[in-house]
Amino acid sequence: MQFEYDNPTRVIFGAGTLARLGELTRPHGQRALVVTGGGSVKRSGLFERATKSLGDAGITVFECAGIEPNPRLSSVKRGAAIARDNGCDVIVALGGGSTMDASKAIAAAVFHDGDPWDMIYHGQPHPHVPTRALPLIAVPTLAATGSEMNSGAVISNEETTEKSFMRADCLYPRVALLDPELTLGVPRDQTAYGVCDLITHVTESYFNGVDDTPLQDRFAEGVILTALEYGPRAIANGADLEARAQIQWAATLALNGWVNVGTNGGYPVHMIEHTVSAYHDITHAAGLAIINPAWMRFAARHRPARFVQFAQRVFGLPAQGPDDLAAALAGIDRFEAFLKSIGCPTRFSELGIGDALIETYARDTVRIINDGKGNLPGRPPMSEADIVAVLTAAL
Repeated sequence: MQFEYDNPTRVIFGAGTLARLGELTRPHGQRALVVTGGGSVKRSGLFERATKSLGDAGITVFECAGIEPNPRLSSVKRGAAIARDNGCDVIVALGGGSTMDASKAIAAAVFHDGDPWDMIYHGQPHPHVPTRALPLIAVPTLAATGSEMNSGAVISNEETTEKSFMRADCLYPRVALLDPELTLGVPRDQTAYGVCDLITHVTESYFNGVDDTPLQDRFAEGVILTALEYGPRAIANGADLEARAQIQWAATLALNGWVNVGTNGGYPVHMIEHTVSAYHDITHAAGLAIINPAWMRFAARHRPARFVQFAQRVFGLPAQGPDDLAAALAGIDRFEAFLKSIGCPTRFSELGIGDALIETYARDTVRIINDGKGNLPGRPPMSEADIVAVLTAAL
């Protein structure tokens, strides 16, 4: 292993901590752009509580509402214009992962003279990596993406039918205010998708990372086991604050860099899903729930030992040895059964998606990110034909 780890985000965790929003924001700016999604934060009264806390701290509030579930480039441009026109010096992201991702892109776009799409990796030879962004305060209302404590964001370009990521050190939120009470009203399906999302963040590095990372393996397995234990509780009883709190912390840890530090794994499942949802605008984690088990069955045949370990440690299944493919596949079956049990789709047909564009998805995915040899990075690297095979198996 060789790595350097630094995460500058300050985390404030616990029920009732929303009351501290103004106090925590004030050191970073006095004119806040509050970025929100489809309106649930207003219907629940959360927006009023948040803006009151900001106002009580002497902070002037401006709003960018209506961020889409797969945040669009046009919304990033709109938000950046609002921030510039009103002299905003801090951004407060109040919502789920899409709201936080859009807020990061907005924070950087304020200082970028060109098209914000330049900052998104989409196959161009020299993406613009921002070095400056407005300070961001992240207040997640959904436990899922972990965007509140990392430096990445995913944006969709509705004009080109592309969806991909940006990453830069300046995009780390200055503060992540994690109040599990804010997640109590999340519907069952969105809660289930959040559980799937956080698990997939962990399995990407777990299955695609380098060998001989035993401590990281156990970190990853601990996060997955926590999700398996508390996820169904949060779904069954949305008012179970303990379950909500455990899932929220698991989601944050799943993608803040700590679990996968030094593993240097790719994210093939995410990259394939980004392409599919660019065309169909499906919920991100719904796509992950479909693609991940199909990808796992493909990858297990190339590297069974890691999947045997997953079957044994996560699901307690027996195995004849480290190369017991039957045991590996049994573990994947158990994982897929769990996704079904919490209400996630596991086949594209459940979302009304057929095979008409499968080759297009594969071609676009490899065009957006590849290893220089025409393959999608991962273990194993995937050719276009491999991607087609995985997607076909998921129909």
